[in-house]
Amino acid sequence: MLCCQSLTADHWLLMLPDYRTRQRDFLLEIARAMTQELDLEKLLERILRLSVEILAGQAGLIALQREIGDWEIAAAYGISPALLENLKPLLTDVSEAKHKEEQTQDSGQPQTEDPDQYGSPEVNRLMQALAQVARTNLLSGVALPLNAHGRVVGLIFIFRAYRGRFSGNDRNLLQSFANQAAIAVHNAQLYTQVTRDKQRLDALLDSAADGILILTPDHIIERCNPAFCRLWGEKMDQIQGLSHENVIRWARREQGPTLEGAEADGWPLTARATLYVEGDLVRPGGIPLAVGITYAPLLSDDGNLLNIIASVRDITHFREAEELKSVFISVISHELKTPVALIKGYVGTLRRDDANWEREIIQDSLEVIEEEADRLTELIENLLDASRLQAGGISLNLADMAFGVFAERLAEKFRTQTNRHTIVVDFPAEFPVVVADEDRLAQVLSNLLSNAIKYSPDGGEIRISGQVRPEQIIICVQDQGPGIAPGDIPHIFDRFYRADSASRTTKGAGLGLYLTRAIVEAHHGRIWVDPRPEGGARICFSLPR
Repeated sequence: MLCCQSLTADHWLLMLPDYRTRQRDFLLEIARAMTQELDLEKLLERILRLSVEILAGQAGLIALQREIGDWEIAAAYGISPALLENLKPLLTDVSEAKHKEEQTQDSGQPQTEDPDQYGSPEVNRLMQALAQVARTNLLSGVALPLNAHGRVVGLIFIFRAYRGRFSGNDRNLLQSFANQAAIAVHNAQLYTQVTRDKQRLDALLDSAADGILILTPDHIIERCNPAFCRLWGEKMDQIQGLSHENVIRWARREQGPTLEGAEADGWPLTARATLYVEGDLVRPGGIPLAVGITYAPLLSDDGNLLNIIASVRDITHFREAEELKSVFISVISHELKTPVALIKGYVGTLRRDDANWEREIIQDSLEVIEEEADRLTELIENLLDASRLQAGGISLNLADMAFGVFAERLAEKFRTQTNRHTIVVDFPAEFPVVVADEDRLAQVLSNLLSNAIKYSPDGGEIRISGQVRPEQIIICVQDQGPGIAPGDIPHIFDRFYRADSASRTTKGAGLGLYLTRAIVEAHHGRIWVDPRPEGGARICFSLPR
């Protein structure tokens, strides 16, 4: 039960030559503790202990209401662990009763209990429950709520081990301690809120994908986040404390004024004013980075500038997308206009009423029209495949296929398309069967054979060869043309990429090898250019066995 003390209230008063002096000393001790002690639990324990002593009590507790509405014992003095365990169900019952009241209010039903003088029915119920515990244990008790800025944050309860009511002076004295405890709880809640806000800000800065700089009004970098450190290429402690002008230096500025120039023109005028600058940022590593920086002012209520928040975004991909868009429009418009113009020209010629065309000329014209229509169809199919690839990959219909037989069949088809080239199929005996999509691999091999014919206009041998490895097969297509320039090798599988020499001498939209790589990778293989010092191009791809 409660830990007994031998002193009664009368004995306590006899030992105090000046009761008010003692009371003042206790309150001063609490005030000092509130300025020195940051631990709320220890501070409440000290307030509770002094309250018990000054009221000649034997035990006491302080219960607090948490943010979610439940109650918990924040401090206890002179109460045995067993009794504390018995008190916890009381807190649970009060919390559940509150939740039921809130549900009753939400449903529009009338309430069964009016708020007490403190405006909080659950506080009143908890006080009554604790008083019942005291009576059950032949004790007396007094309780007061902890009010902070008009809100009940908890209550304090003092037990005495003898019968007798607490006087009005006792209650007034306890109210002084309750007020101190309420202030301590309120301060702790404010400190917790500030700590949480700081943690949220830290988490926001640390997790942001864009670089963020927090500047003082005189442009000193107070804070930067990890994303900016990665963009700029230096550690955080090497950036913070530097001047903005020493970090944000432009190799080339494309849009917007500099921060210094904008401020010279009166920026910021309002709290909503933002400034956007775009260009190539000079970095310590020496390689400029394309960025867009948005500056936003943080103003006080009286209009003074507190901070400048700079958000730095890597716009390299946006530039690449714009360039790709321009290339796409240029290539596709050219590739579409050429066959359409030829088809229109031949059809217009054949329809002339003033000419009587020979059958051979008609056949040649129709052949050109058919070839250009096929070219248009191929271009459209490639564009659709490229769109499907961006939307989520290429679907495959897998089945067993004998690659050697498949390659020979495809080579025979291409032999009818050229009389200047010799197409050779070179596969070892008992070449293994692979699981693949035959239609898609026909698209791969056809593209490689078509390029070999197209880029070796003087003719020569085109060889399709196969090699067997323990866990994969390797297929290569090799021609005897001028080969691929070393500077073009890293890019030939990029979308819409065409070498300068190829764009001048051959037709194409730069989608074939891009789709070829996508199909091979969808089969969990890879494709590469095999450099050939002796000339010609050799492109190989692997497939798992």
